[in-house]
Amino acid sequence: MSLEILPALVAFCFVGVITPGPNNLMLLASGANFGFRRTVPHMLGVGLGMPVLVILVGLGVMRIFDLWPVVQDILTVVSVLYLFWLAWKIANAAPPPEAGAQAQAGTPLTFLQAVAFQWVNPKAWFMALSAITLYAGGRDFAGLLWIAAAYCAVATISTTSWTALGQQIRRWLATRARLRAFNWTMAALLVASLIPVLWSSPGPV
Repeated sequence: MSLEILPALVAFCFVGVITPGPNNLMLLASGANFGFRRTVPHMLGVGLGMPVLVILVGLGVMRIFDLWPVVQDILTVVSVLYLFWLAWKIANAAPPPEAGAQAQAGTPLTFLQAVAFQWVNPKAWFMALSAITLYAGGRDFAGLLWIAAAYCAVATISTTSWTALGQQIRRWLATRARLRAFNWTMAALLVASLIPVLWSSPGPV
C-alpha cells in the first residue's frame, strides 16, 4: 500500500467507525447505564477487536467464503439473531419496578466479550471486507496491517466519544421512566442499524 492513499484509508475507517452502528449504540447505552469507567474494557475490546478481525479475515476467512459460500449465509443468520438478542437485553436492562437498581447491578461487556462481538457484528464485517477490497485487494500482510492500524487509531476517537456521550446522557436518566425509554430506544436503533448494512453488504452479512 502506497503512503499516498493512507489519508483516504484513514478517512474511510473514521467515517465507518464514527457513524451509528451496533458497537457505538452499545457503547452509548453502556455509558448511560454503567458510566465511563466501567465501560472502558468494552471500549478496548472494540478498539482491538476490529483490527484483529481485519487481519484474520484478510489472511484466511475470505478464502473460506470463496470456497464455501454457504458459510456466509450461516454467519448472516447467526449475526442477526445475536443482535436481536442483544437488543432484547438492552431493552430489558432496566425493568420498571427497580430500573435504577437493575441498571447499577448489571454488568457491561467485558474486554473479551467485546472482541468476540466483532465476529457477529454485521457492520464490522461490512467495514472489514470493504476496506480490504478497496485498500488491500491482494490481501498482502503489510496492507492488512495498515488497515488494522488505521482502524485501531480512529477507534480511540469513536469509542471515547460515544461512551462519553452516554455518560452525559446518564445525568438526564435519573428517573425509571426515562431510563426505560432510553434503553428501549437504544434497542430499537440497534435493530434498525442492521438495515443499511445488510442491504448493501458485499460480504457475509
